[in-house]
Parts: sequence; C-alpha cells; structure tokens
Amino acid sequence: MTTYDDRASLTDLTAVVERVRDSVEGVIEGKPEVVRLSLTVLLAEGHLLIEDVPGVGKTMLAKTLARSIDCSVRRIQFTPDLLPSDITGVSIWDQQRRDFEFKPGAIFAQIVIGDEINRASPKTQSALLESMEERQVTIDGQSYELPSPFMVVATQNPVEMEGTYPLPEAQRDRFMARVSIGYPSPEAELQMLDVHGGVNPLDDLQPVAHAHEIVKLIEAVRGVHVADTVRRYAVDLVAATRVHPDLRLGASPRATLHLLRAAKASAALSGREYALPDDVQALAVPVLAHRLLPTAQAQLNRRTSEQVVQEILQHTPVPTAPQQNAYGLGHGAPAYGQQPPRRL
Repeated sequence: MTTYDDRASLTDLTAVVERVRDSVEGVIEGKPEVVRLSLTVLLAEGHLLIEDVPGVGKTMLAKTLARSIDCSVRRIQFTPDLLPSDITGVSIWDQQRRDFEFKPGAIFAQIVIGDEINRASPKTQSALLESMEERQVTIDGQSYELPSPFMVVATQNPVEMEGTYPLPEAQRDRFMARVSIGYPSPEAELQMLDVHGGVNPLDDLQPVAHAHEIVKLIEAVRGVHVADTVRRYAVDLVAATRVHPDLRLGASPRATLHLLRAAKASAALSGREYALPDDVQALAVPVLAHRLLPTAQAQLNRRTSEQVVQEILQHTPVPTAPQQNAYGLGHGAPAYGQQPPRRL
C-alpha cells in the first residue's frame, strides 16, 4: 500500500520524468506516445524492443534515452559473427596470478543498447536470456550481479528484411513491451531536417537525471496501488489470448506480471498512486502483441497479433472505477464485470 513517503516520491517522479521526457522529445520529434512508453518500461524495470523499418530513428531513440540519464551505457552491434562471450564476458587465464580472471562483456552496464538484435544468430541472442530475467550473468559456475537500474533497449528490423533471424519465443517474452516508431508526420520531418540537417543533436545532449534518481523512482512505482478488480482484469486479458482461435501461442504468466508492472508505472507517470483499467487497456497491445503467435490460417487472412489483442480488449468486460479515499486508494469497488467493455 502507498504511504505518505511514497506520495512524496511520486511528486519527485513527475519532475524528474518531465526533464527526461523533454530531453528525449527534443531529439525524437512528433512521437510523444513512443517516448512515454519508453519511460514507462524504464520505471517498470522492463526491457524495450523497438521494431520498425530502417531509418525511422530506432537507434536514435535508444541512444537519446540512454544519454538523458547519467549512468553507464554500452552499445552492442549485433552481427552474424557476434559471439555469446562478446556479450556476457569470458574468463581468461592470468599468467602472473596463475588464476582465471573474469573480463566483463558489454552486458555489464545500466543501459544496454542492442542494435539490430535480430541480425545475430539465435545462439548469440540467447546470451541475453539470463541477464534480462535474473539481472545476473553466470560464467564457469560463478554468478555476477548486474548494476541497477538495468535496462536492455534493443532495436530490430521486421523479419521480412533480408539477413535477419526471428527472435526466439523465450527472448521476445523477456521484453516488457514492443514499440514501432513509424514514419514522422510531414511537419515533424521538416523540423527534423532543420534540427538534424547540420549537426547531430546527440552531441549537445546532457544528462538530466542521475541513475540513483531512477532507482528511487522505480521504488516509488512499486508502491502504486492496484485494486483486485484491476488485477483480475489483467489476468482475464492474458487468459483470453491462450484460448483465442487465431493464436497458436498465447501470453505467458510473465506477460501478466509485465502488464501489471507497466500499468503501475503508467499510473505513476500520470500522477496517480493507483492503477486503473485504462492503464491496462492502453498497454495491452505493446505488452502482449509481440509475445503471441498467430495460427497459419490467421496469417493467411492477414490477421495480426495487434488486431487480436484489440479484439480481446473489446470483448473482455472492464471493471467499473473503484471509489477513491483521501489518498486515492481504491476501496469498495463494484463487482467485476458490471460495466460493458470500452473501446480504446
């Protein structure tokens, strides 16, 4: 339950997040929803997958978010010849000490940018599995903790592009959300030509938040209240993906946990100490769609995972808004499922 100290932390969160948001939006023009989702994943202790065609700013978004926070940053360019040890590290024999010495890999940073992750082989991609889930790396039986906060921001081209490998299901399931930047509007593209035409905007970008501030904000997000009806709503959405006729693989229990964490972070970004069904609805597509596998018939009918999630949202009953007390905490909520579903 949220306490008074948490309320003060959420107030601080608003100021810090506004600084980071303004910093990122100064480089990524015309995409406020994408920037908000990136910050939501950061504060929810998740990992972000940015998928889109080349040239729309995937790597620029990842680098801008990383540079806006004063923390350690490492960039990994995924190529077909990249080895797992290049990511995790390797133990090397030290002749002077006559013992093995661990040389950390590129994963040992607070924000790791994985550029074009699906250009590496599935074996190399699997090197990220332990670090993304358990926030540690095990080499030769010895486990090494990763720093906090820890976030992987990976970019990838659509699998239809030449020279790419589809991400394994276990890898996709570890990304909290997937976002597509899309092409900019004509106005935003004109502004981009003015801003990016002469200089690189990243050259003058300075950190506007410190890593320890992000850690405190993550702690504040953990204290956001979630009513039982909202939890049930998230479970019902995920469970519906497992029985949908157009899907051969539904969302996992990890997806339910990620959806709930993201909803809490979204509520905090909105200045609320409690999550609403609206938070779950708004995040259902980016959190769930990339984990789902459509059936062959659905693919023939050009049915996408995003369309299936939208259909599930329309047919799943939405709980009515709980009454709020002086601190904004829900109590006395009406029975689940009394309100007809709302469309996003």
